[in-house]
Amino acid sequence: MNPKLIILGISVAIALPVIGLALLSLLAKAPDNLGVKNGKLGDCPSSPNCVCSHAENKSHAIEPLSLATVDGDPLEYLKEKLGGMSGCEIIDEKPNYLHAVFTTRLFRFQDDAEFLIDGDVIHIRSASRAGKSDLGLNRKRIEALRKLF
Repeated sequence: MNPKLIILGISVAIALPVIGLALLSLLAKAPDNLGVKNGKLGDCPSSPNCVCSHAENKSHAIEPLSLATVDGDPLEYLKEKLGGMSGCEIIDEKPNYLHAVFTTRLFRFQDDAEFLIDGDVIHIRSASRAGKSDLGLNRKRIEALRKLF
């Protein structure tokens, strides 16, 4: 068999998934259920790429962040901690609410993270815009943030 055809075949086999993932990232849009409704953050979709402290099912549930050790303005404290996290951009800020987008380095996938200050806790919703699975990245990211509190 021709070595050039083998190299071409291998190149195409590698390039197609990479191009597909890049297109998936480019086509993903922000969900329409962002924000606070009836005092809560939106529900997670049925896909496993979302966590929320308001979720009732175990696969999506995550504990809210505790403000027990935070002195001063909790929103400012949260913004400071988010500012030190890789790929984070704050998109929207309102009293007691923050929307940030995390963008992954390689394929530029975007995850929407929302935070709602409610008494002595910060409720969280973090969800991937694209795909079905995030390999647990949203949960890991929120748990990493929790360690900063």
